[in-house]
Amino acid sequence: MIRRNLQRAAAAWEARQRVSGEPRSTNGASSFHLIWEVDPVPLREVEATLEVVVPPAVPRLYFWALQASFGAGPRLMGGAHLGLQWHPRLAGSTAVNFGGYGPAERGTRVLEGSTSELPGPRRNPNTREFPWRLGHRYRLTVAPAPAPEAPEGLRAWRGTVEDLDGGEHRVVRDLYTRGEYLHSPMVWSEVFARCEHPSVVVRWSDLRAVSTAGEELRPAHVRVNYQARAEGGCDNTSVALDELGILQVTAAQREVLPGAVLPVPGAAGEVPPPAGGAIGG
Repeated sequence: MIRRNLQRAAAAWEARQRVSGEPRSTNGASSFHLIWEVDPVPLREVEATLEVVVPPAVPRLYFWALQASFGAGPRLMGGAHLGLQWHPRLAGSTAVNFGGYGPAERGTRVLEGSTSELPGPRRNPNTREFPWRLGHRYRLTVAPAPAPEAPEGLRAWRGTVEDLDGGEHRVVRDLYTRGEYLHSPMVWSEVFARCEHPSVVVRWSDLRAVSTAGEELRPAHVRVNYQARAEGGCDNTSVALDELGILQVTAAQREVLPGAVLPVPGAAGEVPPPAGGAIGG
């Protein structure tokens, strides 16, 4: 009797999972994050390497980004994200995006910034056309602009993308903010596709930060977070490790639980699992 009841409960839980249909979040996306475990010190630079391993197969927006928050003294000053996009409305569906928001108490307004030299839509200065290639590794970096021309009282933070396999290095644009330093870095996937749309895989590696004191910091671990079902997220997003980095996967059975802490392959002597292996929470 007990076993039968447990089986029924498991079946009911399975039936409740959101593995098909549109995400029901306020922005129409299902997101999941890898939160860096680094010392809580002020940072002047953050970077991560992103590779699209299995690309999207549907004309929906996908966004994979490095994010960091801004701070000024003890105050939180909003944040910024820099990443690649699969953007069906742009040429080749490939794009780069560098944008940010001010502090919540000021209405989380969109940060102003410089005009990018990359082509793109006039009404969306954050999103630019960028012909990223499948299987290439792209280093995303957010750091102070070397020769800032920010308005008085503001600082300029620059987003750059470097193709480690093709050699191209591009400045996306600068953002203007009162933020004096960076903190709370993470990387994430934001998927504006149906939960059952064909699986997409990206790999994150070489997570790195530099403190305002000049110390290099490489997180040995990341903490896994998924957008909850109650907040509209899909239940079939997951994370896995291979010998090169950390994979974020859509339309797959979830093998790693929310809150799981995973080693970063290659960081601080961490030894990765066999290729394709996943670690549960």
